[in-house]
Amino acid sequence: MALLAGIAVATTALAGRYGIQAWQAFKARPPRMRKFYEGGFLATMTRREAALVLGLRESATPDKVKEAHRRVMVANHPDAGGSHYLASKINEAKDMMLGKIKGGGSVF
Repeated sequence: MALLAGIAVATTALAGRYGIQAWQAFKARPPRMRKFYEGGFLATMTRREAALVLGLRESATPDKVKEAHRRVMVANHPDAGGSHYLASKINEAKDMMLGKIKGGGSVF
């Protein structure tokens, strides 16, 4: 009986030691930061950049593209205090995703 109690105490001590070491290693690691798109526009808009502007996947359907364009444009329209430059990039992104332009054609 005393042998079983000794084994239980030793097992608990080892588990506690392992738990403390694991917790210290967890606290010492650097925090994970979410990687966001760093911003800025490319000289020539790509399909990937157009999808990022509209918040879509590159393989989005035309209906999803039009819906996303409307949502983003309402939030950034120049008549509502948005930027003319940003509105032109949003329109360019829609045209790129719908296949109306092959390369970048921004007026800016």
